[in-house]
Amino acid sequence: MSSADLAVRVFRQLESEDFRTLNIIEAAMSKREFVPREQIQKYAKVPMDRIDFTLNKLNKLGLTYHNRGAYIGHTLNYTGYDCLAINALVKAGIISSFGQTIGVGKEADVYTALTPNGETIAVKFHRLGRISFRQTRRKRGYIKEHSTWLFQSHLAAEKEFQALQLVYENGVSVPKPISHNRHVIAMGIIEGGELSKWRKLTNPKRILKEILRNIRKAYLKAHIIHGDLSEYNIILNSDMHVLIIDWPQYVTTDHPNAMDLLQRDIQNVLTFFNRRFDVKTETQLACDYVTGKIRSMTF
Repeated sequence: MSSADLAVRVFRQLESEDFRTLNIIEAAMSKREFVPREQIQKYAKVPMDRIDFTLNKLNKLGLTYHNRGAYIGHTLNYTGYDCLAINALVKAGIISSFGQTIGVGKEADVYTALTPNGETIAVKFHRLGRISFRQTRRKRGYIKEHSTWLFQSHLAAEKEFQALQLVYENGVSVPKPISHNRHVIAMGIIEGGELSKWRKLTNPKRILKEILRNIRKAYLKAHIIHGDLSEYNIILNSDMHVLIIDWPQYVTTDHPNAMDLLQRDIQNVLTFFNRRFDVKTETQLACDYVTGKIRSMTF
């Protein structure tokens, strides 16, 4: 069971005092890894026996860690952080209930959810702690040296939401950005399968053109580059149109490495289409099209 599964299961058991305690721990973690019960009691302004009861409850539900070593204190884990984000999205009227798991990956879990008016949306929980810190920092330059996994995931969600807003309003085919809180993003539903899973396509050249058109729109209109594009974050839906997902590593077109990252994105896509569907395209030609040096391209 993932931490989000556990958070969804125990969420209804939490009361306002539980959320207040989780919020206090979260705020205090900006200065220390483990928060002493005395500090929690100071900000909660309730008797210590109630603090101990709440902390014991949160620990048993699996929302916090209790360190009993040389430094005694409490800290949030991902499940506790999930509950805080879910609570904020529920209070904001974004979600009312959760559905099924869409996907579980190295750096995120994605679920379906219902809005209060019955619309199905997707909810993405960023999980950067599943890979090593060195690898995370190498792939994501915005990660700070001594930040916690929770804060790193918060930054990733914030950055991806910014990217979705930029490209969505410029006509790029991405999930509609709805809201975000902490490390969680609510977005339009993601339907279809990863391009990597498709063994046969009726018209692979048309689909490649559509992908390149979307990369071009992101570059020329939104002025950003995906930065980590491949067949694993391009969704092909039932009507054979694409949806580009996973934008937390985006860079702007004025980034020092912008052209290298753009060429890598394009090369990843072209290599896949060449290997899987025998569609051959020159990388430089595709780059010239995406950057607006030529108006159209043929295969």
